Amino acid sequence: MTTPEPPAPQPSEPVRDRVFRSPMGIAGGVFLLALAVVLGGDSILRGHGRTPWLALAALIMVVPLIVAFTIRPAVFAGAERLRIRNPFRTITLPWGTIADIRAGYSSEALTNEGRTYQLWAIPVSLRQRKRAARQAARASQDDPHGRTSVSADVRDSKARVAPADQSVADLRELAERRSGLPETQGEPQIRWAYEVIAPAVAGLVLLVILSATG
Repeated sequence: MTTPEPPAPQPSEPVRDRVFRSPMGIAGGVFLLALAVVLGGDSILRGHGRTPWLALAALIMVVPLIVAFTIRPAVFAGAERLRIRNPFRTITLPWGTIADIRAGYSSEALTNEGRTYQLWAIPVSLRQRKRAARQAARASQDDPHGRTSVSADVRDSKARVAPADQSVADLRELAERRSGLPETQGEPQIRWAYEVIAPAVAGLVLLVILSATG
């Protein structure tokens, strides 16, 4: 009597890479950059004495900070890991190291070691959350039994959840599906964004020197 062979391991489910960013943050960053360039450029071109140098130092300091807090933040969800790009750090978390992804007053990723990393690219809006709660309450009043009409739009269910909460729910579901796979194990990695920190510090030092020598 032959012993049946164990079933061959099934390949892991393919995952489409996703990027989460804040459209309002990017729009605000572009506006602030344009404003800084206009004001600083005017001071550089039309200023007298030390004013152009002060304006240049301020731009060197302010522009990287604006980019860091508005345009730079992003969350990249791949098949093996979650990469969190915050203003001054990039945190790479294999799915196996993530214990939970939650949204309270801010969006956070909690690791198995108890460390918490904020997701700057997924800001929580209490206004959007209240609006989604009102829509959900209105829908439940329309159908007290919680049933969905055959003609109802399926997309309407997502409209009853705040965008940040929906993004966090999607990431949490992905973490739960991928955390037990061999290729999603590893150690968290953190890299400081020196390309942002260095020019901002240089601009600050130059601004302090110019102010002190005036």
